[in-house]
Amino acid sequence: MKRKLTVLVACLLILSSVTAFAAGTRQGASGAYKIGIMTGTVAQNEEEFRRAEAIQRQFGADRIVIATYPERFSQEQETTISNMMAMASDPQIKAIVMVQAVMGAAAAVDRVRQVRPDILFVLGVPGEDPDMIASKGDVILQTNDLARGAQIAQKAKAMGATTLVHYSFPRHMSNEMLSARRTLMRQEAQRIGLRFVEQDAPDPTGDAGVPGTQQFIMEDVPRKVAQFGANTAFFGTNCSMQEPMIRQVMATKSIYPVQCCPSPFHALPNALGISVPGDKKADVPWILSEEKAKIAAAGMSGRIATWPIPVNQLYLQAGVEYARAYIEGRTKGKLDKAALVSIMERIAGGKVELTDYTSKKTNTTYNNYFLFLSDFYNF
Repeated sequence: MKRKLTVLVACLLILSSVTAFAAGTRQGASGAYKIGIMTGTVAQNEEEFRRAEAIQRQFGADRIVIATYPERFSQEQETTISNMMAMASDPQIKAIVMVQAVMGAAAAVDRVRQVRPDILFVLGVPGEDPDMIASKGDVILQTNDLARGAQIAQKAKAMGATTLVHYSFPRHMSNEMLSARRTLMRQEAQRIGLRFVEQDAPDPTGDAGVPGTQQFIMEDVPRKVAQFGANTAFFGTNCSMQEPMIRQVMATKSIYPVQCCPSPFHALPNALGISVPGDKKADVPWILSEEKAKIAAAGMSGRIATWPIPVNQLYLQAGVEYARAYIEGRTKGKLDKAALVSIMERIAGGKVELTDYTSKKTNTTYNNYFLFLSDFYNF
């Protein structure tokens, strides 16, 4: 009841101010505007939250507003809705960037659009049905998980793996993209002679929470190595799995081809015991060098890999900068793929290709739903 009252209050606040803003209106470059960022908490994915803080420092707290969705987001979707509505109640908010766009994002966007249709939504790493979420956000950014299915199996094989263990849970496997990636990973593993093992793990949004998931991974990785040998590669579909998985891969001398959300900053620094100074939190060459040294010192060179681009940080930064360009009238409306690619290439420091997503279920191609793929960085 309390959450419903919070949502109602937020709606009333928005209704009291929305009449001053016509749908589709964009402020000029000199006008006052704000951009909202919604991420997970530090416990769920510290990398995204810290990146949001860095963006806020970059552009100023008068321009960037940060909110989080709850750790148990699948059970607490009303909290996600109320937190987004609270941001949208400020009439100066002209865009909201959400990474990751977890369960509840679609309902939150729908609720906001009822009273603020002018707001631009950039949704990164959506966790809901692609055909449904494509109609909610103006720009959708997603790692090309379909292509990653075969890519991860091939990478594990190239690193010397004879077995590939895939950790997930029913909620993730009900997601069309993640389920299809798992299927493609299994098919490619079988094609190239890798044993493929599917292992259920506790859902971090369940009763045991993040600690329960992490404890299971800490205990199960050594069991799998004892069963299949050190040439076992591990992949998990959830962010909270990554740090304990890397720790145990290091301890058992097994193989770790990539994170669920590829990035040199995702789980690797904490798992390897690297303290990242404030001025290095976005310094990719520095963190890669530190991680490479730690991995080499442990005799694990060639057994761990990642992507050279912090992908979810890229989506956050690009989303905010695209929102600024849109608000300031520097894009061709809410959807301008060329402008988005240009922004992402400047941030990534190299060529970026975005593929329009085609639904396997409906055979519909969405021109606002973009898939991104990178090569690996080998330690």
